[in-house]
Amino acid sequence: MSLDKDLLNKFINVTEKAAYGAFLHVGKGDKIAADKGAVDPMRKELNKIDIKGTIVIGEGEMDEAPMLYIGEKVGTNNGPELDIALDPLEGTNFVAKNLPNALSVMAIAEKGNLLSAPDTYMEKISIGSNLPKNLLDLDNTIEKNIKLLAEAKNTIPEKLTACLLNRPRHKKIIDELNKLKVNINFITDGDVSGAMNVIDENSPVDIYLGIGGGPEGVLAAAALACYGGQIQTRLVLNAEERKRASKLGIKDFTKKYNIDEIIKGDVMFVATGITEGDLLSGISIEKHNFKASTLALHKSSNIQKKVTNIHKK
Repeated sequence: MSLDKDLLNKFINVTEKAAYGAFLHVGKGDKIAADKGAVDPMRKELNKIDIKGTIVIGEGEMDEAPMLYIGEKVGTNNGPELDIALDPLEGTNFVAKNLPNALSVMAIAEKGNLLSAPDTYMEKISIGSNLPKNLLDLDNTIEKNIKLLAEAKNTIPEKLTACLLNRPRHKKIIDELNKLKVNINFITDGDVSGAMNVIDENSPVDIYLGIGGGPEGVLAAAALACYGGQIQTRLVLNAEERKRASKLGIKDFTKKYNIDEIIKGDVMFVATGITEGDLLSGISIEKHNFKASTLALHKSSNIQKKVTNIHKK
């Protein structure tokens, strides 16, 4: 079954209001206030929509987050039953320090169709569209994955660009990429937009890899699904996190998830820029209004568009 495409504009409105709420805290050095600035309007706007929504990826588990927590019901309780994955503010540091690439992000699918990933680390590897299915594998060596990708793209490793978080945990990956003379695009935060770089026609990135956030992996998978991209993930869990994962219904802690296991069926994805970014323009103020730029995707309708809307402040 497909999602009603008329819902897309309503969800665009949600992330744009959340983005503006976060934007009011740009450069003020307060990550917590910035996050709250996005959370409050996102929840308020979601509750106006005629859906029976359940948050499957949100601000944390119920005892950690006062609102938009995993399991929270949103919407008017009329209409379709939907699962919602969201990150009201992807890149809290970016807003606090007035850095580029902060986003407000949301993915929506029918009930039971989004992987409910705990807020833990996740291995991930993503590539763009028009490539052989399940081309790469997390259990391959970096060299094997790079050579498979280069061959599929009819190029050589030296002409590929890899994107990954600039973290000490990625030293081995970086060493391998350097040995293969692959170009590296480091990011400091912003795991969703990082993984989505592989589908952005203006980005040189061919592959995203490394360990980042689990929730961000699911959100990125929603966008990639709308473009025909690929992602494979695996949760990285300690003993305490395994208990939390069990509560979310995860039984096999070493399972590799391909995109069709993370996102089943139809999906919508919306991301609004907060600060200026590679993917989207940030919020701008014009007298009594604010202007927002949003990437809006709907898999079954084949909608892939960037829209600009003006709202009253």
